[in-house]
Amino acid sequence: MNTERVSRRKLFCLIVVAFLASAALAQTSSTTLLALSKNDKTVAIVDPATLKVLARVASGPDPHEIIASDDGKLAFISNYGGSDSSLNTISVVDLVARKALPPIDLGALRSTHGLAFAGGKLYFTAETNKVIGRYDPATQRVDWILGTGQDRTHMVDVSKNLDRIITSNVNSATISIIEQVTQPNGGFGPPPGAPGPPPGVPPQGPGGPPGARQTWEVTNIPAGRGVEGFDVSPDGKEIWAANARDATVTIIDVATKKAVETLPIPVKGANRLKFTPDGKLVLISALGARAGDTSLVVIDAVTHKEMKQLNLGGGAAGILIAPDGSHAYVAVSTADKIAVIDLRTLEVTGQIEAGKQPDGLAWAVRK
Repeated sequence: MNTERVSRRKLFCLIVVAFLASAALAQTSSTTLLALSKNDKTVAIVDPATLKVLARVASGPDPHEIIASDDGKLAFISNYGGSDSSLNTISVVDLVARKALPPIDLGALRSTHGLAFAGGKLYFTAETNKVIGRYDPATQRVDWILGTGQDRTHMVDVSKNLDRIITSNVNSATISIIEQVTQPNGGFGPPPGAPGPPPGVPPQGPGGPPGARQTWEVTNIPAGRGVEGFDVSPDGKEIWAANARDATVTIIDVATKKAVETLPIPVKGANRLKFTPDGKLVLISALGARAGDTSLVVIDAVTHKEMKQLNLGGGAAGILIAPDGSHAYVAVSTADKIAVIDLRTLEVTGQIEAGKQPDGLAWAVRK
């Protein structure tokens, strides 16, 4: 009897261990790193634990940026085109089946680049049209467009509550803060200073009775020449924007919508800029770097002092930070690799062979 009880206990323990191991494996494998290869026109699906490429899927023409849906089942890829302004698509990849799906046809909207996924919808920039657009995967339609009036509206960030959008405008050398506001009377009414209606009579606009409406207010803030990569601090108080042609970073106070400081940086062709999740460090990549140059600089976000310069072997582009802040993944485009950096030691600890000329990076978290 005792022997039978012991056997049952052993069997139960083995089942529990197997279950926990299976759950841990499922949790680990549910998060993958997505890496675009411009030259190969593919997206590599990478296991961040082993740094192994699990699959490669066609990305469509001239892939630049990539983002995953909230459930981690789909990836969206901007087909930029550069000087070729005829491209008007966003590629779609099924991350479960690991295959390309029919691309999104944007009609007259061309040269898509920056991407963000928020509120179940895909936000994108269309440089040729100087706009931000929004695509609804549920209805398969572009359901919103906003013009910025700026040249080369390039990267985009959308706040979690969807009421603020930030873009960088490369050739206009500006950062746009676009906020949702409420306008009374539908935005109509007498000019400022005009006498109001007689007592007891409600104000009237051309459309009839008064009624507030939601609209968007655009504030364009001067940055530096070639402003491109930017990030919002985790506390939402600052925007740091890298200026490729000036070798500087512009720091913008979100509350006042004004630039408060300009920092020199030791990089050529600053391309992307990212905060660590704790807000303590800022990483800036150098696309113009050569083999012996600084590819990445790390700055203390509090003191604004340089922490370290890293030579990764060539010009660097996309930066992706692990959600727990432990590692950074940097696409070293001219060296055909992705460097893995330990953010505690600021040392390179590995690399990923994701294809030729890697650039855009993103996380896909299966839910």
